[in-house]
Amino acid sequence: MEERRRARIGTVSGLALLAGGTAVAAVTGGAHSVFATLLLGMLTLGMAHALLDEIRRQARRRSDPGWAVHDTVNTALLATWAVAALSAAVLPVTPAAVRVVSLSLSLGYALCCAYFVVERRRTIAAIVPAANP
Repeated sequence: MEERRRARIGTVSGLALLAGGTAVAAVTGGAHSVFATLLLGMLTLGMAHALLDEIRRQARRRSDPGWAVHDTVNTALLATWAVAALSAAVLPVTPAAVRVVSLSLSLGYALCCAYFVVERRRTIAAIVPAANP
């Protein structure tokens, strides 16, 4: 059971970091060809889609009837990534392209965090009345 909880936490956090890292790599890292930039951009979109699917899957799980510790950890990690991306955007030495990507990532992580909380609370609300007829 403990192993399954760790997998839930690591999946959301890992996908969030992979999507963000791929997005930053698409705009930095020296002289990319147009093809490489487009390919990294499409990979970022794919990772973002996988992140949303994983958030949806975890938020809608019915194995836990209430808010669990790993829900708090997932929420805290997504909020931490949002703050970290915002911090990277406001650094004076950050290039303009990275600032734009960092601001986009910050907004995306914050929206993912809010989406997870709303979906999880909806699922819990649907489980609890069904358990108490």
